[in-house]
Amino acid sequence: MHLGRFVCTKFSLLHLFLLCCGAKTLPYQCQKPSSCGQILNISHPFGLKGDPGNCSEEPLYQLECENDNTVFYSKALKYYVLAINYQDSTIRVVDAGLLQRNNCSSLPFRSFSSYDLQDDFLYLRQMGMATVLYLSCENPVDSSHYIDTRPCTHGVYNPANRSSMERQYYSYVMLGNRNVSEIADHCRIDMVVKSSSPTIYSENLSYADIHNQLLYGFQLGYSWVNPDLDHCGFLCMSGIITADLFGNAASLIALIIVVGRLCTLPLVVAFLIYKWRRRHLSMFDMVEDFLQSQNNLMPIKYSFSEIKKMTNGFKTMLGEGGYSFVYKGKLRSGRIVAVKILGKSKCNGQEFINEVITIGRIHHANVVQLIGFCAERSKRALVYEFMANGSLEKYIFSQESGTSLSCKKMYEISIGVARGIEYLHKGCDMQILHFDIKPHNILLDENFIPKVSDFGLAKLYPIEDSMVPHTAARGTMGYMAPELFYKNIGGISYKADVYSFGMLLMEMVSKRKNLNAFAEHSSQIYFPSWVFDQLSLGKEIEIGEITDEEKEIVKKMVMVSLWCIQMKPSNRPSMNKVVEMLENEVCCLQMPPTPFNLV
Repeated sequence: MHLGRFVCTKFSLLHLFLLCCGAKTLPYQCQKPSSCGQILNISHPFGLKGDPGNCSEEPLYQLECENDNTVFYSKALKYYVLAINYQDSTIRVVDAGLLQRNNCSSLPFRSFSSYDLQDDFLYLRQMGMATVLYLSCENPVDSSHYIDTRPCTHGVYNPANRSSMERQYYSYVMLGNRNVSEIADHCRIDMVVKSSSPTIYSENLSYADIHNQLLYGFQLGYSWVNPDLDHCGFLCMSGIITADLFGNAASLIALIIVVGRLCTLPLVVAFLIYKWRRRHLSMFDMVEDFLQSQNNLMPIKYSFSEIKKMTNGFKTMLGEGGYSFVYKGKLRSGRIVAVKILGKSKCNGQEFINEVITIGRIHHANVVQLIGFCAERSKRALVYEFMANGSLEKYIFSQESGTSLSCKKMYEISIGVARGIEYLHKGCDMQILHFDIKPHNILLDENFIPKVSDFGLAKLYPIEDSMVPHTAARGTMGYMAPELFYKNIGGISYKADVYSFGMLLMEMVSKRKNLNAFAEHSSQIYFPSWVFDQLSLGKEIEIGEITDEEKEIVKKMVMVSLWCIQMKPSNRPSMNKVVEMLENEVCCLQMPPTPFNLV
């Protein structure tokens, strides 16, 4: 027994010695330096794509040379490399969008997120890092902290162009680490940019000056060696000892053959356990590192003990979901909040990050506000504004007295929901696809103003992307767009949310599930089909005792819904158009085609 353990131990050392000293160090030594533009002597761990070399492996970080500019791509985002410092293991990059026009009207391609740059080796260098917030405000702001951008960005940066509402917006930038509570109520954060410039906090800077500071870029740190091989240096330095232990080459080969079967299984098991632990630790670290890097912009960060205190030991539960529980809480200021505790899920923290990166900076009347968060290893919580009237679901499906809403109120709620989704699609620097629009995820405040919530399945894409990479079916049955199941119907886009909204709107009209096997008449089992037939025949839609005014509202909501649930995505309107249709008179609407075919 002891002999077998001794042999396996020596075999493991030999295996690591060969792996580290033979297979892994040679390529690093053989790489030839290369240059691109002002970046000279590019060498390990970097390399230029397409460069000839005599190495058997690609460099750890692959750069590209475009028009004498050294370019670094991370998750399809483009950065120009400004400097590489091999002494302190840093690389300084700048968003390529800032150099588009060679003047201060150039803007980044997208808002900064360290999650976009996260991999096994890169990390954000926080020391000396400055944050610049781009804000759009409905009213002018008289504050030295708000620096007017219009001298540079007039005609270029105009958030109003991304909304159906024709408004005058005032655009500013703000320097420094700010909590969202410090932002004026009538302002919203549209973009975030990072800079490592040592002089960005100089006094009396104009926006043109700040833009020049942003061109300095920001620093990323990198690791020279694969973390899985941290002990290689020690083993290589100890090569002579390992050789002495095992003898000559022939003995080594014989030893490997003899003990291979003895050692393979335990080695594999041990290796898998190690990798599993490292992967899960990395997941926790990724969540915490991401939130730490965003902490200057995010709502308040709470400890888990503070979360327990504000919920009075999780005393009052408001609801629960697949992987979460929601409790009523109270802040020290006296404000009532809803605290969402996330449990373990198969997403390894991705749902938590999704919620944070999508709604952490959003300020909109029809999107729920994130007040704070907690991230302590596996303990994660999100603190939201309290929605006194709960979810829309109970007002649609509940038979309890006192939960029924008038037709006019449902109509007002539908417009609010549509505006919230429209903002997600076109009002941010990235389009946010929710992928789970349903009654349960529409919350109502004390005045029954609706707010879109639960962004665990959301995805972010560039505004200009009309189609997004195919994603696995995500959402809730009954509200999911058909293209998520059938690729031949059409590509996946924001039209998937339009479909879900249409199914939601139909249920708001009928106050029942769209599919109801217990309907009074068999023709009404699938409500959208029945209601389309009624409209096609010119009949009125009979839904309880309603006034003539309410009949017009019902007809309008039904027609808009039928446009939204068209089988073919290209036949569905945008949410911008949906808002317009809901606000217009019913006589202005065209009769939709049958939603149930691909013509």
